[in-house]
Amino acid sequence: MTNTDFDFLAGRWTSRQRRLVKALVGSDEWYEFDATLDCQVMLDGGGVFDVLRAPERDLEGVALRLFSPQEQVWRIWWASKTSGGRLDVPVVGRFTDDTGTFECDDVWEGTPIRVRYVWSRTRTEHPRWEQAFSTDDGQTWEVNWTAEFSRAS
Repeated sequence: MTNTDFDFLAGRWTSRQRRLVKALVGSDEWYEFDATLDCQVMLDGGGVFDVLRAPERDLEGVALRLFSPQEQVWRIWWASKTSGGRLDVPVVGRFTDDTGTFECDDVWEGTPIRVRYVWSRTRTEHPRWEQAFSTDDGQTWEVNWTAEFSRAS
């Protein structure tokens, strides 16, 4: 069985990344930077691996996405240069139409949180990704990182 959920992401991308200076403190101060993303879809679409690089921020990270046909969900793991050789807790979820929503429980700087990734506009030339945290079990969310993607030439 072939899965096509993340086929839109295959290839090389440039992106404009936007992050909150400090999450979960009520801040509205953001910083922006450019990044590249190189993505491979494998395992008949059930596996996706990408590398995000933003040299000006000394940021490099990898994402691993694996689809569970039995559960009909994706698990997405993230690791970066600063993660100490560990994968983050995976966010878990699925796509509905052209939007994928993935969540997990985690801890941010000692505070228990709910993490949410949303992939949207996946059927366009400019897909969008965002990360948000919740300290009240998903009743309210603070978006703290967004990325707008364009195909690299």
